[in-house]
Amino acid sequence: MATQTASRTPKAPATPAATPGKPVLAGARARIDALDDEILDLLEKRADIAREIAVAKQKAKIESFHDPERERQVLERLAHRGEGRFPPDAVRAVFREVMSACLSVEQPLRVAYLGPEGTFSQMAARHLFGLSARYRECATIDAVFDAVQSRDATYGVVPIENSTEGAVSMTSDALLDGQLLIRQEYILPVSHCLLTRASSLSAIDTVYSHPQALAQCRLWIAKHLPRAQVVQTTSTAAAAREAQADDRAAAIGAAIASEIHDVPILSRNIQDRPENATRFVVLGHDDAKPSGRDRTTLAFGVTHHEGALRRVLTEFETAGVNLTRIESRPSRQKAWQYVFLVDVEGHRDSPELAKALKGARHSATFVKVIGSYPRSDPPAPKGKPSPKTRGRKGKG
Repeated sequence: MATQTASRTPKAPATPAATPGKPVLAGARARIDALDDEILDLLEKRADIAREIAVAKQKAKIESFHDPERERQVLERLAHRGEGRFPPDAVRAVFREVMSACLSVEQPLRVAYLGPEGTFSQMAARHLFGLSARYRECATIDAVFDAVQSRDATYGVVPIENSTEGAVSMTSDALLDGQLLIRQEYILPVSHCLLTRASSLSAIDTVYSHPQALAQCRLWIAKHLPRAQVVQTTSTAAAAREAQADDRAAAIGAAIASEIHDVPILSRNIQDRPENATRFVVLGHDDAKPSGRDRTTLAFGVTHHEGALRRVLTEFETAGVNLTRIESRPSRQKAWQYVFLVDVEGHRDSPELAKALKGARHSATFVKVIGSYPRSDPPAPKGKPSPKTRGRKGKG
């Protein structure tokens, strides 16, 4: 019996329009494009208002166009208002650049920092003042102070202490000897990378970096590069240039140095302590207005008598002022005499600190206030919320 074969009609290939998700995706992208256009229009309107402010300041003969306290208040207000699906840190980053660009319309901000390009100081400066500021890299910390003192720069950014290695002595001495004030601080998480053109750790015979970076990676170097020669450089960026020129050399520095100097990253996060961070300060001719969460840096000297230091510190305790850091430095006036650089909570204009300072001047040989400024919260450990957001939940 013959088998009858049914004829089959070939199916037409599916068209792209038949994919269910594509109309939805196209519509969403169109809405995003419309929102981007609206955002750009609003940015242009903001820039126009910035120009109006510039004209008003010029007529009022206001020399300083930059108001860091106003900027800080705006950033905090927007970060708190935007808590939810858009991360607060991203809100701050976006509006930091918006304000930096608008300020450049009024009057470009001149900022000196400890260079060269590719250092953590440059990273801190960009975070504080955005990409639109006019940056001047300086070879030394003293050169940053000189640039601000001579008004070649409006502000200067220098490191003052590291969570692992402690105080930066050159900054401490320059603050003691000079007339500039601290008006802002920023705590930058420091993640060190090993930059090299070598194919493996075994091919590296020299490691270059700044003394602070080498100290922060001391144990890692001893474990992974025990036979390599360790050479100190003036900056982590200078170390990256050494590694760029020598295939058997490596540098320890920031990831940004890898991009700037075109040196590959062989290992990341090589610092001995994962919570490693550096505190930077902004130098200016005036300190900040009270914010409610302030810190004051000051210096004082004492005589060589029993209980002299205790008597000065008692003035702060009696007034209810908390000391958060104390450092002794050679006075540079007489051998074996020292001065003390301290950080305390509060603003110099607060009643408690004003009372403590008045009492300290009676007990110390001198008291010098080096600036009152808003406190910067330390970075939160990975996986944990920052102090400002801890415990907060979304609305509803």
